[in-house]
Amino acid sequence: MMPSRKTLVTSGAFLLVGSFAVWGDPAKSVGEGEGQLDIVAWPGYVERGESDKNYDWVTGFEKETGCKVNVKTAATSDEMVTLMNQGGFDLVTASGDASLRLVAGKKVQPINIDLVPSWKTLDPRLQNAPWHTVDGVHYGVPYQWGPNVLAYNTNVFKEAPKTWSVVFEEQTLPDGKSNKGRVQAYDGPIYIADAALYLSKKKPELGIKNPYELNKEQYAAAVALLQSQRALIGRYWHDATVQVDDFKNEGVVASSSWPYQVNLLQADKKPIASTIPEEGATGWADTTMMHVDAKHPNCAYKWLEHSLNPKLQGDLASWFGSVPTVPAACKGNALLTETGCATNGSENFDKIWFWRTPTAKCEKESSCVPYSQWAKDYIAILGK
Repeated sequence: MMPSRKTLVTSGAFLLVGSFAVWGDPAKSVGEGEGQLDIVAWPGYVERGESDKNYDWVTGFEKETGCKVNVKTAATSDEMVTLMNQGGFDLVTASGDASLRLVAGKKVQPINIDLVPSWKTLDPRLQNAPWHTVDGVHYGVPYQWGPNVLAYNTNVFKEAPKTWSVVFEEQTLPDGKSNKGRVQAYDGPIYIADAALYLSKKKPELGIKNPYELNKEQYAAAVALLQSQRALIGRYWHDATVQVDDFKNEGVVASSSWPYQVNLLQADKKPIASTIPEEGATGWADTTMMHVDAKHPNCAYKWLEHSLNPKLQGDLASWFGSVPTVPAACKGNALLTETGCATNGSENFDKIWFWRTPTAKCEKESSCVPYSQWAKDYIAILGK
């Protein structure tokens, strides 16, 4: 069951100030597996062939290591942080809006990358990414990445929308009907960054250079945009399967989304496509991180190495609509195909503003509005 919104604010939102203390020593070696591994993951990230027998990267791992994999799916980053705060899990597939909160909250431990031999096969752009590397210390292993795309109904939009305005501002769509009640927005405080990214082009006088580093004036403008957007939203989404149903049956014609939902809808022959509008897009680069009190660290390290297997990386990218963190996975995978990585956005890396936890101390502004305020204000918007 999803935690209440109040729970997410009190236990999921930390006031970060931009500095972190490094604690604990990473493991020195990997021993025999403990027989079990407990993972918090995004839906579709840890598959054992139950949804489709072609997509199974758990069964072989269990046979090889003796580590039985248990998965708890989480629909939002705030839920992941809450679950890791509660404890009882070994690993989490954390996005960038959760990872630094977990580091600052001392809920994840440093990773000894020497114990992950396939680390050297990772995309160099991700090896030292700031959402999992603090003061030169790695707190996880990159897993997958991708954009938050604009999904749209091709019966309504004969051409791809050029701007995010179709979900942010009331307007008449190409089918002659209003967008009111027919668009969605993401149910998470990090969506404030999407509004800020749109405003960085719509209102350049605000001077927004980074959608995760907003001074009070810039932040107020983003919140005001989301408050006005509230009247347009039929439903705020966080459950991918519910959003798929909403596009099929509830008249949704445009929304921020993941390639995962778009792939499912297209596989079901629905008139849905996706685009990255002219303003660019936010996105996610997910990292597998280990709980500071992991009860099964040997199985966890075995999974970290397994997670970089090119076959797993390619199969997962095909299933989820994401991009592998191991570039070699883009070639020779029957499920992903030779064009799969490009289809999933591999060439859009430089267009994506990857999720980051907003902190009070920032580079572009003298002081910024921290995530704790983002969480409170976004819940207030949804509650109207």
